[in-house]
Amino acid sequence: MKEVKKLDVMSVAVVTCIIYAIIGLIFAILGGLFMGMISAVLPYGGSSRVGLGFGMAMVILYPLIFGFCGFIGGALSAFIYNLVAKWVGGIKFELADLDYKSEIQ
Repeated sequence: MKEVKKLDVMSVAVVTCIIYAIIGLIFAILGGLFMGMISAVLPYGGSSRVGLGFGMAMVILYPLIFGFCGFIGGALSAFIYNLVAKWVGGIKFELADLDYKSEIQ
């Protein structure tokens, strides 16, 4: 049995920042496509430019905002985990060695 006693706050923050930025990019692309479809069916003149502008802004801003929130959330989560792990102990888990040679044959 192994136990995670402490997490490095900065490494958790960086990893969650990158994960959330990727999720933000996916949401931005989907939202941009949706805005483009909506603006294409609106009867207003020049509305496609507005939809395109919002879509481009989403692609730029969503990953930045999601990444920032992921960084802060990851850092806070790791910090709180470290405090709680001191009081009640860390997360316990079991590791198993895999024998890949026997699986191939």
